[in-house]
Amino acid sequence: MFVLCILLLIAAVVLLLVGRGRAVAGWKVGAALSAVAGVLAGVFACVHVVSAAEVGVPVTFGKIGTPLTSGVHFTSPFTDVTSFSTRPVDLDLNDKDVVEVRSSQGGVLYADVTIKWAVVPAEAVELYRLAGNEEAVEERLVLPDSREIIRNVFAKHTSEEGYASAREQIGSEIADLVKKRLAPRGIDVTSVNLRNVKPSEKLQDQIDKKIQQEQATERATEAARTAKAEAERKRIEAEGVASANKIIERSLSDKVLYNQCLEAYREAAKSNPVYAVPCGTGSGGTPVIVDNGKN
Repeated sequence: MFVLCILLLIAAVVLLLVGRGRAVAGWKVGAALSAVAGVLAGVFACVHVVSAAEVGVPVTFGKIGTPLTSGVHFTSPFTDVTSFSTRPVDLDLNDKDVVEVRSSQGGVLYADVTIKWAVVPAEAVELYRLAGNEEAVEERLVLPDSREIIRNVFAKHTSEEGYASAREQIGSEIADLVKKRLAPRGIDVTSVNLRNVKPSEKLQDQIDKKIQQEQATERATEAARTAKAEAERKRIEAEGVASANKIIERSLSDKVLYNQCLEAYREAAKSNPVYAVPCGTGSGGTPVIVDNGKN
C-alpha cells in the first residue's frame, strides 16, 4: 500500500508538470486526483486493523514492537504486522497423523489424540521469535512436543495398560506434561483427549493367543476343582456307608435277626395261608411250617 502511495504521488507530480504548459485542464484534474489517491493510500498504509480474537506482532526494520490487541492501530508504513489467533485450535492426531507408540514390553499401539490449544496474547512476541507465524506454532512447537510426550508416557506402561486398564491414567499424564511443556512458550493447552488406543495387528494376535490360553487354563482349573469336589463327595459317602455298616454290625444279634425274620413272615402270612418260616431257633435255624388257615 505504501508503494502505491508513492507511485500515485509521483504520477500526480508528473501530471502537474506536464499540464502546466498546456491550456487543457484535464491534466491538472488528473494530477489532483492522483495526489488525493496517493494521500489516501498513505493513510491506509499507516492503519492496521487487528480483528477480534487476534493479537498482532509489529515488526519495523527487524525490530519487534509491543503486541497489538484487537482494534484499529496507526503504525509506520514500514511496519509489518503478523497476526495470531487467540481462539482455541484443535490438533487432531488421527488417521494418517495417528501417533505410533511402543509399550514397556515393546508392543506397538496407535494412539488417537486430540489436543486443544490457544495462543496466550501476552506471549505473542515470544511465539513470533520461536516460530514466526501461527501455522509454524503448530508445526514446530505443539505437534512435535505432543508426539514426543505421548510416546514417552506410553513407554512407561505395559501394552495391556495402554489399550485397556490404565488409559485414563495415561491420558491424565499426557495432559499434564503437554501443558507444562508448552505453557512457558506462550501456548495454553486447555484439554488433551486420548480418544482411542488400537493395538497393531501383531500385538492383537498376541493378545488373542493370551486370552485363549487364559480361558483354557480357567477351564482346566475348573475341571480339576470339579473332579476334586466329586472325589471328596464320594469319599465322604463311602466313609458314611462304612460307618453305618459298622454300627449295624455291632447292634445286630441272633435274637434280633430272629425277631426281624418273624416279623417279615408275619406280614407275608396275611396273604399266604400256609408258608414256611426259615427262622428256626438255634444255630441250624430249623424251619417252622405255619398253617395260617387254622389260626
